[in-house]
Amino acid sequence: MDYFLLLPEGCVCDILSFTSPKDVVISSAISRGFNSAAESDVIWVKFLPDDYEDIISRYVSPRIYPSKKELYFSLCDFPVLMDGGKLSFSLDKKTGKKCFMISARELAISWGVDTPWYWEWISHPDSRFSEVAHLKCVSWLDIRGTIGTQILSKITKYVVYLVFKLTKDHDGLEIANAFVRFVNRVSNKEAEERASVVSLVGKRVRRRKRNVKRPRKRVDGWMEIELGNFINDTGGDGDIEARLMEITRLHGKGGLIVQGIEFRPE
Repeated sequence: MDYFLLLPEGCVCDILSFTSPKDVVISSAISRGFNSAAESDVIWVKFLPDDYEDIISRYVSPRIYPSKKELYFSLCDFPVLMDGGKLSFSLDKKTGKKCFMISARELAISWGVDTPWYWEWISHPDSRFSEVAHLKCVSWLDIRGTIGTQILSKITKYVVYLVFKLTKDHDGLEIANAFVRFVNRVSNKEAEERASVVSLVGKRVRRRKRNVKRPRKRVDGWMEIELGNFINDTGGDGDIEARLMEITRLHGKGGLIVQGIEFRPE
């Protein structure tokens, strides 16, 4: 006998609200007593960010959702653009934690403004943003992205990724340095000293250097390379900066297409 069928729906909602989105879906699949409660806005609004209404108000293209459950899963499966298309927002499906991607246009890219012989701005059919940055040729590669910790989920470990593609004729991207730092607490010099070594091309550097982070393919067809991670405690630590750079080996570098930098819960 399914004893949960005997409980008032409000009681079942209270039980489910102390679980996770994943647990709610599983519970509704194994017990009819959870089915009705699992559709309730009372539950799903608790899994949405506290500031979800403010986030929705900043959408580039406003949407209407019949229920909080549909809103939740839509945000998990379909990232939305906000703040004039400068930022992409989504939710981690298992936890409901916030994910953000900063568009390439909002990144600080050395030689990336008004220098089309170094970087050009183009549209890309696979990008969620209207423009991506295409590296034609530079010797000084330096890309930074900054976001305020106050808009991220609290008490959460975040991992930061550069989201990119390579052209067939890419060159000079075998080795770079990457780090993540709290702007108000860690200087650039300190962060550079503990920077990790990454390769945007992966396999070509495997035999030459150990402990090199390599890229992996995403489900959306892009590649991502980890730049670093951090713990967002109360959201009161100011800005966090992620940086990819190769400014010591001044050889030519090209063939990199940057969609953005993503801040994603671990």
